[in-house]
Amino acid sequence: MLTMHGEYKVPGGKLVVADLEVVDEHVKTAQISGDFFLEPDDALERINGALAGLPIALPAAQIAARVRGVLGDGVEMLGFSPEAVAVAVRRALTGATGWRDHAWQFVHDVPREPALQMALDEVLTEQVGSGERPPTLRVWEWASNAVIIGSFQSLRNEVDLDGAARHDVTVVRRISGGGAMFVEPGNTITYSLYVPESLVSGLSFIESYAFLDDWVIGALNDLGIAATYQPINDITSPAGKIAGAAQKRFAGGAVLHHVTMAYDMDAGKMLEVLRIGREKLSDKGTTSANKRVDPLRSQTGLDRADVIERMVGTFRNRYGLAAGAIDAATVELAQERVAAKFGTEEWLTRVP
Repeated sequence: MLTMHGEYKVPGGKLVVADLEVVDEHVKTAQISGDFFLEPDDALERINGALAGLPIALPAAQIAARVRGVLGDGVEMLGFSPEAVAVAVRRALTGATGWRDHAWQFVHDVPREPALQMALDEVLTEQVGSGERPPTLRVWEWASNAVIIGSFQSLRNEVDLDGAARHDVTVVRRISGGGAMFVEPGNTITYSLYVPESLVSGLSFIESYAFLDDWVIGALNDLGIAATYQPINDITSPAGKIAGAAQKRFAGGAVLHHVTMAYDMDAGKMLEVLRIGREKLSDKGTTSANKRVDPLRSQTGLDRADVIERMVGTFRNRYGLAAGAIDAATVELAQERVAAKFGTEEWLTRVP
């Protein structure tokens, strides 16, 4: 008999814990617990009973259906749901790790050129996957203006290259999907999380976005911003969109999750560089939706450095964080990737 333990903190909700006993590829007994609210009391017994006997390979959707099927009318689940129970169960069965199971490292990087930033994301994620580097939070600094387009976006649909040249904006393509981002040094807060796959084990792609963004939403809430997660990959507030996230899962067992936040913004310049809301020029790739953005400066009144310090402090208080660095060998490897991939016309125009 195997005993398995899994936890899932519902974004904006409560903690759900699954403790399972597994025999012959089936759950023999299950105990769900947490700081959620549930009425009536015997509903918990029904949930545990529904989980007993389920095959360990059962998908999360079917686990949630089994839980929902035994609850019936009159049951109140506050701070969690049948889907949250299913995620906690899947995380137990897949050996998922929690945030505090890892020794996190923090790097507040020096300013770097856009193509090198793209390459560093790839290299650092690979290092976490291979065990060369612990899970890491990196705050970027930009050496120049940039537009970063998603891996699958059409260059000509997204970027006005004449406008980019006029405003001295470098255009690069990242390895993750999602939409185009306009950044200027000092006006943007960009960070990356390089995490082992085990941290998001049992989560769907959409669930992992909310899971990995939960800490920064908490940090923004502490700053007085009513920030929320908006599927698939936005962080927003009543005043408008604050940030966009993108993610890439690597075959080596690591996940890259990076977020660009608007601290301040020259909207006029952005509209001259990005083709936001313009008619598509071809049927290749995708075009970004016209999204209203409200910068952090106007919502907090704080200096950029203070916002970053408060954000990082929230992460440190929740999960622990030790000082780290990027060594010369890592930078050299990233520079080789720039020459071979991220700085090439072939990569930039992979979707013309």
